Amino acid sequence: MSELYLVRHGQASFRSDNYDKLSPLGHQQAEWLGEHFRERGFHFDSILTGELVRHRETAEGIAKGLQLTAPEFKVFAGLNEFDFHKLFDAYVRQHPEEALTDDAPASDFYKLLKKGMHKWSTGELTEGVGESWQNFEDRVRSVIDNIQTEFHGQKVLAVSSGGAIAMVLRQILQAPSQTVIELNLQIKNTALAHCFFNPKAIRMTSFNHIPHLDIPEREQHITYS
Repeated sequence: MSELYLVRHGQASFRSDNYDKLSPLGHQQAEWLGEHFRERGFHFDSILTGELVRHRETAEGIAKGLQLTAPEFKVFAGLNEFDFHKLFDAYVRQHPEEALTDDAPASDFYKLLKKGMHKWSTGELTEGVGESWQNFEDRVRSVIDNIQTEFHGQKVLAVSSGGAIAMVLRQILQAPSQTVIELNLQIKNTALAHCFFNPKAIRMTSFNHIPHLDIPEREQHITYS
């Protein structure tokens, strides 16, 4: 049976000089997930990551929890996140009256990001966003195709980001683009989406599952950044 476990990276360093690294809690979340897999007797035939530091650090934490020695990660650029910093800045340039102050709550940032993603997906926001929405769709689709053809018969773990995972799930469900925007802002750090696949089809069986955090003593460690 071919299985795919999609994992969002651990908590990153929001509002720091470098978002693309895990916070101390992010490292712990990843290790807890690896420990959960080990306790369940999970063995992964392949571990995939995007190119980002937070992807690699999350995969390393999971491998540590699994007690793997010298794990090998297969890197796919298609698992990278879209450049949400560029997208946010492009939206604010288009709507300067909505610019945020430095001390604005994170919720305000995500509200504007959601607006920016909507305009990006409909082609109303193209300048300065980095890649086009179509390119984002295409590169994510290429990873799904690769997994279905090259990893058939395996249990695969893929570490990525919220936006890319949301795009994978949109394509699996054949849902509208708005689905990416809605799912992206719901995905918890180190949450799992579980899929079964073969060369012809891929189907989701669960989404946003956090068995390693969904216990009373760890509920305060559930994060979304």
